[in-house]
Amino acid sequence: MLFLVIEHFRNGDPVPVYRRFRDRGRLAPEGVAYVASWVTPDLTRCYQIMECADRVQLDEWISHWDDLVRFEVVSVITSAEAAASVADRL
Repeated sequence: MLFLVIEHFRNGDPVPVYRRFRDRGRLAPEGVAYVASWVTPDLTRCYQIMECADRVQLDEWISHWDDLVRFEVVSVITSAEAAASVADRL
């Protein structure tokens, strides 16, 4: 499954997040894969695509960061998957 993870850096401060990442890495448990990310120019939010078998795995990863980040998580599918799911109705 793919998840769009919207990270809101607590107090709008990215420094603690980047410091932990530098010192400890992504802290993703086995089975949770980072796909890509983008950060807003004001450095207050990060948008990530993460992949794993289920939300429980993702929640384990989130637990390593939720003291520094407020999370929004949206389950997503690729554009190709979306197109395939409506193909018979076109």
